[in-house]
Amino acid sequence: MTVLGVSDLGIMRGSRAVVRDASFAVSRGESVMVMGASGSGKTSVLRAIAGLEPLAAGRVVVDGVVIEPGGVPTGSLRRELYRRVGMVFQFHHLFDHLTALHNVSLAPMHVLHRSRKEAEQTAMALLERLGVAARANALPRELSGGEAQRVAIARALAMGPQLLLMDEPTASLDPARRGDLAAILRQLTDEGCALLIASHDEEFVRGCAHRVLTMAEGRISEGSPR
Repeated sequence: MTVLGVSDLGIMRGSRAVVRDASFAVSRGESVMVMGASGSGKTSVLRAIAGLEPLAAGRVVVDGVVIEPGGVPTGSLRRELYRRVGMVFQFHHLFDHLTALHNVSLAPMHVLHRSRKEAEQTAMALLERLGVAARANALPRELSGGEAQRVAIARALAMGPQLLLMDEPTASLDPARRGDLAAILRQLTDEGCALLIASHDEEFVRGCAHRVLTMAEGRISEGSPR
């Protein structure tokens, strides 16, 4: 089953086209990597799919939710998109003044209208699964890079997304933690989650990608098998 369909996507930065005619799909239980040099447009593609950057052309469909040119999604469209898409940013973007537990439970309370008790139970289960339950009451500045990333993944998964987007997830990880992350991602795809990951880390990509897309000068093509 196709979870994400991208057709003829175009993204502009001022008068410059940063993404041109990008088309691809990601299926349930599939891990797709987008590889390319810095500035090739990888992050812009992820941000457009997450509803954080407007489309200049084309169409994005996430589990039946359609994004088209005309500004970033708002209102009910944004809420429906956020129920389906989770994003883990390169620099995590955790809320500095909130504990790890509160970072993970916040969106389910405010977007899904879960009770605090239910949201925190789900958050603790995710932190436990990702090996950082002992850091539940720590603030982001008290976490290591690997711990912060796993909290960020838990935050994204707390919404129960059909699609998980990740931007350069190994940037702050040592080799051992890269292996741990690859194992986590393989487990997520085994459970049916669709993954789209921007990365330049070829060893990591070989460890968990089903398919590779190559991006250069704003254009996407099917990459060579890894």
